[in-house]
Amino acid sequence: MRNERKVKIGNRLVGDGKPVFVIAEIGINHNGSVEITKKMIDAALFAGCDAVKFQKRTPEICVPHDQWNIERDTPWGRMTYIDYRHKMEFGYEEFREIDRFCKSKRILWFASCWDEPSVEFMEKFDPPLYKSSSASLTDHDLLLKMKKTGKPMIISTGMSTMGEIVAAVEAIGRDNLMIAHSTSAYPCKVEELNLRMILTLKEKFAGIPIGYSGHEVGLAPTWAAVGLGAAFVERHITLDRAMWGSDQAASVEIYGMHRLVRNIRDIEKALGDGIKRVYPSEMKALEKLRRIKNRELEKIDK
Repeated sequence: MRNERKVKIGNRLVGDGKPVFVIAEIGINHNGSVEITKKMIDAALFAGCDAVKFQKRTPEICVPHDQWNIERDTPWGRMTYIDYRHKMEFGYEEFREIDRFCKSKRILWFASCWDEPSVEFMEKFDPPLYKSSSASLTDHDLLLKMKKTGKPMIISTGMSTMGEIVAAVEAIGRDNLMIAHSTSAYPCKVEELNLRMILTLKEKFAGIPIGYSGHEVGLAPTWAAVGLGAAFVERHITLDRAMWGSDQAASVEIYGMHRLVRNIRDIEKALGDGIKRVYPSEMKALEKLRRIKNRELEKIDK
């Protein structure tokens, strides 16, 4: 059968026929605060998420030089964009505390690395997997840097053509790979989510687990993605969508995330295995309501 390949993340197998792997994207919604981060990790645990994800950048590499000295208003006052990016970045001590906290809570954590030095930095914490942002899909050197760690890897496909997706897969190979359908708008219009791309990717890359990274407002499209066969889903999490930050409006608050995960688990149960059967719970109705009983029906079927 097609699409049978599974990817192991920690002690979990991700792929068709396995429970949906739910990622709470903390990203930069922590606003540079480890204490806020811990509250978000606790929120992800409460919601039933399987992992939390961060972002890691080297600002001097990721921020175009002509934007360094552009000033902007921030929660810490008015400052240059490069200074703001440094303010938002966690260093070794912060991530060491996050690593300790996640291990104590028994929840997986990992990061999207936006440059090669960030991969080297994250390797100090031995994450269970890596993810490339949609913006990095065409940076094959960065993808290969993550791939060479030997860890499972998710590539996100927003702002990308099918040709660019194919080129990325060819560059890094299919082994230990997962692909996330995404549209890189924050928040994303419902009419631009194009969820049937999940089916297209499952057909195009048979054997690779396909998932969904959503940036919409609301929960229904993510549930629809699961119904279409997403093996994993990722949504931004926040303590309050009114908090300062560019990703907050496209994020899900605590009780919304809890509802999201709870209904994903119900959808998994409801989808079943596609094999038609008569359930014991139907027998009373069958005996009461069916005029032509089973024996006679079997004759007709023959």
